[in-house]
Amino acid sequence: MRLISLLNRVLMTRRSARLLPAMLFVLPWQGAPTASSSDAVPPSRAARISFISGEVSFQASGATDWSQATLNYSVTNGDRLLADAGGRAELEVGSLAARLSEGTDLTVATLDDHFSQFGLSQGALRVTVLQMQPADSVEVDTPNGAITILTAGKYRVDVAGNDGGTIVRLDEGTAEVTGPGISQQLRAPGTVRLTGTDPIQLTNVVRAGPDAFDQFSADRDRRLTASTSVKYVSPDVPGVVDLDQSGRWQQDAEYGPVWYPVGMPLGWVPYRFGHWVWVDPWGWTWIDDAPWGFAPFHYGRWFHGRAGWGWIPGPLGPRPYYAPALVTFVDGSGFSVGVGVQAWFPLGPREAFFPWYHHDDRYLRAVNATNLRGVDIETVIRVRDVSTIHYVNREVGVTAVSGTVFRGGEPVGRQVVRVRAEEIARAPIAPHPSISPDARAALGGRPAVHPPTIARRPVIRANEVRPVAPRPAPGRPAQPGGAARPLIVRHPPSAQNPPFKAREDAMQAHPGRPLEPQQINNIRQGKPAGLPRDPEVGKHPQAPPPKAPGKAPGKPPDKAPPRKP
Repeated sequence: MRLISLLNRVLMTRRSARLLPAMLFVLPWQGAPTASSSDAVPPSRAARISFISGEVSFQASGATDWSQATLNYSVTNGDRLLADAGGRAELEVGSLAARLSEGTDLTVATLDDHFSQFGLSQGALRVTVLQMQPADSVEVDTPNGAITILTAGKYRVDVAGNDGGTIVRLDEGTAEVTGPGISQQLRAPGTVRLTGTDPIQLTNVVRAGPDAFDQFSADRDRRLTASTSVKYVSPDVPGVVDLDQSGRWQQDAEYGPVWYPVGMPLGWVPYRFGHWVWVDPWGWTWIDDAPWGFAPFHYGRWFHGRAGWGWIPGPLGPRPYYAPALVTFVDGSGFSVGVGVQAWFPLGPREAFFPWYHHDDRYLRAVNATNLRGVDIETVIRVRDVSTIHYVNREVGVTAVSGTVFRGGEPVGRQVVRVRAEEIARAPIAPHPSISPDARAALGGRPAVHPPTIARRPVIRANEVRPVAPRPAPGRPAQPGGAARPLIVRHPPSAQNPPFKAREDAMQAHPGRPLEPQQINNIRQGKPAGLPRDPEVGKHPQAPPPKAPGKAPGKPPDKAPPRKP
């Protein structure tokens, strides 16, 4: 029953609430889940666990079980990391790095195309933002207020236990502190303490000297600024720095910059040395064993030439979309090696990626935009006939394992099944894996752990004055008297969120210029963000109020008709 409950929870989290409702209590399942039937499409970004030291635990959104955090794991909305005593961890989101010190409880509240929101319940967090586009927004929510990062820079936030307040330190950059009774812009260098919850008090404090956590973060920052690989890969791709010491770049006349890994074992093939896990909303997701194994397995394409396997990152221009694994699956039902074999191979240059999870045509265009140069994407979308595609890596890059290995998130490299070339050649392409996950794959392929119990304190988000009622986990009724969950609510810049839309407009009108206090007040009152002396004010006029029915300008309201006796 515990296995069935966990599988149900995996499928019911986030956007998968309506996934295969008739099959939730049926084992084995018939066919594979396809992530979500929701109209929403997955975000274009995911966070990468890029560093782990000591004991660090991971909890998927909506789950109650914990597992060991895994290097190169794809983290998304609602996932939680807990660094135990002596533990440290790092998350990468494009050109943003969020680092956890020991005793830190961090939730990735929202991570979509332009909005990164973190809930810091306890501990120390350092955030480095190397580049920030005008439409992007970064927020750290704490029990004593929300810190919105407005410009690229280096920031530290410390949340003390037992309501000891929050310390916000700016080494570089500009931020805004908001919450009940407070709206204050901060500029580096500076340090403040936040206390209370309603209202929140802000006081200036003496800047503390650097400690071991600061030194660790500075060392990680130096890696980012000294990298050579950043010249060839988009800054929105996490994990690029790790390519420097593990391979070489070579210019190709046809494909441009190509990265070749070095020191690979005999028989190395992309997507063979690692394991599969289930990460909603994408479903089956590849986790590579190599320390550098994130960027080349979620972006770009692979090809096999005389120099061996090489990775093509694609152009530097548009922001590339994250993909759980850029592979094509093969129907292994006709293989003679056994029943339930699952097989796949890496996509080659200019080969379209057809997601096995819910998506629309817009998403299909976007996820392929940076890798289909010279290919008519509209024809690809219209035809969708994979049987007519000649996949260049099919003959040299197929990996096959038993269904048990795939389903359980077990290491692939040591358990590869040998399949004859002629069987691979005649096997049809499969639109999606034919296997559903078990509990281990749902836990990231790592054993369950039991971290120390930490009271998860509520946090305050920007523009929020008080916590909301706790939301029960999917499939579970609300428990009266239970501990309140942190207030971690998605609110990206959008037309449906006027304050953030106004701030986005202001930042686009004045890129790189911090918002003035009057602009912040205007935003909070729903007014145009510009100052009276700012010529940009006229570009964002407020819509006139709707006319009342039965009225005309300059005329008194119509009289109501007399009632009939």
